[in-house]
Amino acid sequence: MHKPALRGRQGPWGWLFVSPAVLVLGLFLALPIVMALWVSLLDWNGQSNPFTGGQATFVGLDNYRDLLTQDGLDRTLFATSLRNNAYYVLLFVPLSTGLGLTLAMIVNQRMLRGRSLLRTTFYFPSVTSTIAVSTIFLFLFQGSGAVNSLLSWIGIKGPNWFADPRGVVWVTLGNLGLVDPEQPSGLLADHSFMGLSWFEWLSGPSVAMSTMILLATWTTSGTFMLIFLAALQDIPRELEEAAALDGVNRRQLLRHVTLPALRPVLFLVLTLALIGSWQVFDMVYVMGQGAPGNTTLTPAFMSYQSAFKNADYGQGAAIAFILFAIILVLTGAQRWLLRERGSRQGRRR
Repeated sequence: MHKPALRGRQGPWGWLFVSPAVLVLGLFLALPIVMALWVSLLDWNGQSNPFTGGQATFVGLDNYRDLLTQDGLDRTLFATSLRNNAYYVLLFVPLSTGLGLTLAMIVNQRMLRGRSLLRTTFYFPSVTSTIAVSTIFLFLFQGSGAVNSLLSWIGIKGPNWFADPRGVVWVTLGNLGLVDPEQPSGLLADHSFMGLSWFEWLSGPSVAMSTMILLATWTTSGTFMLIFLAALQDIPRELEEAAALDGVNRRQLLRHVTLPALRPVLFLVLTLALIGSWQVFDMVYVMGQGAPGNTTLTPAFMSYQSAFKNADYGQGAAIAFILFAIILVLTGAQRWLLRERGSRQGRRR
């Protein structure tokens, strides 16, 4: 008889207990976002209070127009950063996810000796400072570094990794004799989008950016390995034993038993990799700051550069919000794909 009354009093008590967390999130997350959104509508050099007038001039959406629709250097640089980051996402997400899953399956074998040591070894790069690892990679991938020395032993002349702005797509096709990277065809050279020709859009990541992708994959796959490992250990052994009795091989076991059981975790890892890959900053700051030829420039670093180096805080905030919108759209698409598959399975049942 008294249960409805008790339930009616749970609401105020619930808000009372969560109010400290809501207050902290509102003060240190929601309020700064609103303030940054206002700054993105200003021409502000950071030398005055942007909320009381002064030297800050309201320009509306001009900062966004300069980046997206207005011809000029700002749009060209922003388009270049989007191209670089898009190739980073296209390569880093599948490579880090696939490597993390492979490592998890290796260390999950029950008959494997030294599993604890292997887990620690594979996970160690993930807990190492990105700044320290980036500095080591700078020495390893120098023109006369250890990597090129190893390549010379098998007759391969390695490039000057962090000084090579060439796109790997045209370099590969040029070495195969299919295209001439120095003289692109008229169709690719004459048509452009956001200030970049189609030849530049389709050039692939530069050699320098490819090295950063390799570094990011190596340092991130350990974290994904732990996530996959926890999910693998949660799969009932009865499923594997039943599949073994049915005579399935390892490939069929992976396809029909393991991967379907890992589907929710797989989407989690893909989403984490997707979000993290659009926020890459520290490696770019240490390993090139956009060089060579802006082929390692990313939107996150361009936002920092516009605000703190060029004293154009309005443009820096606008870049940050465009990047925020890209991440929201892609994350929403990821959630939509997950819901779509779940609903199909529900209808089949």
